[in-house]
Amino acid sequence: MANLSGLALPILVSAALKSTFVLGAAWLVALAMRARSAAARHLVWTAAAAALLALPFLSVALQALPIGRAAAILPVNLGLVFHATGTAGVDAPAVAMPSSPGAGKRAAGAPVPRLDWKTWLMLFWAAGVALSLIRMLSACAAMWRMRRRAAPYPEPDRARALAAALGIRHEVEVLETARGSMPMTFGLLRPAIFMPCDAGSWTGPKRQMVLLHELAHVRRGDVATHLMARLALSLYWWNPLAWTAWREFLKERERAADDLVLNSGAGAAEYAGHLLEVARTMHAAPATAWAAIAMARPSQLEGRLVAILDTRRNRQQPGRLAAAVAALLAIAVVAPVAAVQSQEEQAVAPDVEAAIRAANGQKNHEMLERAASAFEKLRKYPEALKLREAALAIREQASGPQSVDYAVGLIQLGDLARKGGGKTGDAESYYARAVAAVGDRAETASALLYLSMGAYRTHDFDKAIEYAQRARNVSPAGPPTGKAMTWMGQIREKQEGGAADAEALYTGALLQEDANSAHAALTMEVYARFLRGQDRAGEAEIMETRAANVRKTLIAAVASQRAANGQVYRVGNGTTPPSVLKKLEPEYTEEARAEKIAGTVLLSIVIETDGSASSFQILKGVGFGLDEKAVEAIGQWKFKPGTKDGVPVPVQAQIEVNFRLL
Repeated sequence: MANLSGLALPILVSAALKSTFVLGAAWLVALAMRARSAAARHLVWTAAAAALLALPFLSVALQALPIGRAAAILPVNLGLVFHATGTAGVDAPAVAMPSSPGAGKRAAGAPVPRLDWKTWLMLFWAAGVALSLIRMLSACAAMWRMRRRAAPYPEPDRARALAAALGIRHEVEVLETARGSMPMTFGLLRPAIFMPCDAGSWTGPKRQMVLLHELAHVRRGDVATHLMARLALSLYWWNPLAWTAWREFLKERERAADDLVLNSGAGAAEYAGHLLEVARTMHAAPATAWAAIAMARPSQLEGRLVAILDTRRNRQQPGRLAAAVAALLAIAVVAPVAAVQSQEEQAVAPDVEAAIRAANGQKNHEMLERAASAFEKLRKYPEALKLREAALAIREQASGPQSVDYAVGLIQLGDLARKGGGKTGDAESYYARAVAAVGDRAETASALLYLSMGAYRTHDFDKAIEYAQRARNVSPAGPPTGKAMTWMGQIREKQEGGAADAEALYTGALLQEDANSAHAALTMEVYARFLRGQDRAGEAEIMETRAANVRKTLIAAVASQRAANGQVYRVGNGTTPPSVLKKLEPEYTEEARAEKIAGTVLLSIVIETDGSASSFQILKGVGFGLDEKAVEAIGQWKFKPGTKDGVPVPVQAQIEVNFRLL
């Protein structure tokens, strides 16, 4: 949930800024058109509502505009605790791991996430949207029930004649509702007018003018625009400008309908009197306002009466050309606004097809593999896959399908399938083909080890041990052998009577590995977990502390440790927060995935004046290589630096990296 809020909050901030711009533009246009007719101004507010609905879709669909300073007003992340997520698929529930130094302790279940203010804000917005949509649907359902139960209006010929006079060519159903109810219009495909059953006691001119007003809404298609504007208001209910736009939309719509009635020949004074009487004596159910259009509401009455009696008013009704122009103007405004996104210059990747043609001409698979590596760094895995497949074909032509060279190409494809989040079977297929091509060799040791992990995930422990033993047999002495032994120990733990063998394998692996290496840290973490399972907590804590210290040392060595020149600032007292311009999500380690390890890594960093991250510190770790993966990913992030008095300064920040198993 925390990650979802971290993604949703920037979207809400972006929507707030962009919708404010669109509504502000509509307000300025409507203000400039104050001498024009109400129908023309209503067209402006209708176009604004349509633009608000289109805004989120266009923001996703349109190519981002390369505006480098967009991040200044459209930050990707506004908080000083940034979030990232690493995910991987497993066949069993995840095991949550607590923070270091007790990173090896097995928790009873996944931690219950706490809801931060960003999550509450997102839920508050979603609740408002849901409530609005429910009220809207309920109002539509109530109107549909009313329509089914209503009796036909006793003067259908009068209604048809008035509809024809207004240029309405389709049939408009006129129905009778309860005594004293407000005249209303409802229906998209088959519009209907609802008249109170006591309308028969009205004078003929009054009935005619009321019918004309409701038919004017039908003629103008106001039911459709009413529902569209309501939907826009439901999505942007938190924006005060959206409510202002809604009130202007309603005001101009009713005045436009009044103008259409007056243009048909009705007397202004007489029509104003009838409107006042309807507003005074008729009542509309509040719920119906979410779906139907009522003739008169007290809140709008004074302005409408003034407009009706003002003979200097422009009462012209815009035609189809004006509607088309309004639509084009709305697109012209909203499209560039939607496309504006915070972004930085991206590295230009080589052309895939051109690289393949050139490499095939030279029979040079290394050319393609270098290009594939470039795409992998950009996490463009489909392009990298295409290049490596072409490189494999060149290896096959040059060396044959039973060669070590060909097997190495298959292993590279397997590594890419794992890295690119492909199906488990894809990687296993490549590795199995590599082993089948050349058998057990030092070059296929990693493939054998991965096949062992695959068998382990399916609980085929005998097969897993077989593959792991084969990997150990061909692995060079030292860290590769130690890694194979560690994995064999993990498998033996799961087998009945295998505890003694597992401990021997762990201690043997530590003898093979450099005590200050990542391999050794992983072995220590696995061994510590084993010791805890044997009720040897004291020994486990010693091992966990050793592993945590090794991890911290390694991270300090591989992370960018450029010391900030001078003071490191914290947000506040004139220091503005940095924001993320580009982020990469971390990858899972295969060991953590196999052991179903999940948890949160909390990093402290300094965001430098050039937008890079430095001075990494692990405040809370998970182990099993996930801490290093977090640092590796964050090291590639790009930030908009914080400022003090308008000058970029180094700023302290924290990053939560959540590793989750799906």
